Amino acid sequence: MKQYLDLLAYVRQQGKRKPQRAKLSDGRRPEVLSIFGYQFRLDLADGFPMVTTKKLPWGAIVHELLWFLSGSTNVEYLRANKVTIWNEWADANGELGPVYGKQWRRWEGPNGKTVDQIAAIVTGIRKVMADPQASEARRLLLTAWNPGDMPDPKVPTGCHTFAQFNVHDDRLSCQLYQRSADLFLGVPFNIASYALLTHLLAKVVGLQAGDYIHTFGDAHIYENHFDQVDEQLRRETRPLPTLELDDTITSMDGIRFEQMRLKNYNPHPPLRGEVAV
Repeated sequence: MKQYLDLLAYVRQQGKRKPQRAKLSDGRRPEVLSIFGYQFRLDLADGFPMVTTKKLPWGAIVHELLWFLSGSTNVEYLRANKVTIWNEWADANGELGPVYGKQWRRWEGPNGKTVDQIAAIVTGIRKVMADPQASEARRLLLTAWNPGDMPDPKVPTGCHTFAQFNVHDDRLSCQLYQRSADLFLGVPFNIASYALLTHLLAKVVGLQAGDYIHTFGDAHIYENHFDQVDEQLRRETRPLPTLELDDTITSMDGIRFEQMRLKNYNPHPPLRGEVAV
């Protein structure tokens, strides 16, 4: 994952110091090093893009994506699977408000009509496979940013804002636009999550996974992560793992954890860092 490390190094060396609103558990507001605007590209045929310069929790990545796909906005499923990454923003009942699951599966328009964006993408991909000139070819869009249906502004919804899919040469590619990117903690999750989403969509419709393109708005490193980032940049990358999906995956609904396996993941040890809330 040299492309990711190149971005880390660029922001560490060239980023501008900026204040921001989020706080650490001791009440401090850490500054960030930030750049605005960046893009890298990965070929998913080269391996599954799990960062190898620190160990990532595969289970948490998969369960979070399955949670998004279920349409849920309550952390109960995550907690049941020992995933705690959304706990800081949930209310006493585990509710987060209209975050990713709501927008992906039940986008609500001004007339009260709801749209299942994931189902619409699958339908659209199949139309493009049957007819490359279909109007859906440039409309395979997934957006999490619904200005009329936003939760508390402190809840980090819409950070990974908008994805577009493309069908070409029997390959399905994905470009993600991320408006706000915590490069040390969040972005490795986001890369793996959208790569997995692309693989799953490709599996369901009978395509191969193509390119993954990640486009950034505000890409930043929190100052309480500087030491960890420096350590990560000293580590050598290792071969990427591979993803194995069961042939029983035929729909984007009801996918189970055990239908997906990550093979030959051999990362460096974990690096910890506190999230700013």
